[in-house]
Amino acid sequence: MLPRVFVSEDIPSSDIWSGVTTLLRGEMYLVEATSGAGKSSLCAYLYGLRDDYEGKLCFNKNDVRKFSIDEWQEIRRTHIAFLPQELSLFPELSALQNIELKNSLTNHVAQAQIEEWLHVLGIDSRKNSPVGRMSVGQQQRVGIIRALCQPFDFIILDEPVSHLDEGNNLRAAEMIVSEARRQDAGIVVTSVGNRLLIDHTRTLKL
Repeated sequence: MLPRVFVSEDIPSSDIWSGVTTLLRGEMYLVEATSGAGKSSLCAYLYGLRDDYEGKLCFNKNDVRKFSIDEWQEIRRTHIAFLPQELSLFPELSALQNIELKNSLTNHVAQAQIEEWLHVLGIDSRKNSPVGRMSVGQQQRVGIIRALCQPFDFIILDEPVSHLDEGNNLRAAEMIVSEARRQDAGIVVTSVGNRLLIDHTRTLKL
């Protein structure tokens, strides 16, 4: 699989763009890349937001290009969780409202669990504040909690801790790994610098 924009270029050796890669449930993958290497494009391909690539991408051995909109909606609701780099939060809504909006669609997490996660990540005192008035690091923590509010076989996280200190990085990593293990799910996380502090099964170079 290769982004079309790269087809006419001399692409350096890549574990993903230059060969065949299989992602398995229960495994933890770190995707390392320099800026412009296509890590956010990869996340968008895996989540079905873009299809401007050459080659084939399969989910459960099925070519994703053949999926209907309804099939993608079901996959995103029950099989793949995603935290994009830009977070895609609603700035006028509070932290809690952003999280509860996602959870209302899935009914996956108890309110007590959401409150605990807010406390663990140190943003419970800001839960009723509009997200637009929060720092980027606080917004990332809101986004992480929101991403966990659904069932998933894989969770894709695009630079999720770029603005977090080591303590919050560790706490976020523990939450993500715990929830992934509970669901026997795979973790795919990208990084161009500050890494999510988990024991990666495999590092993939873009």
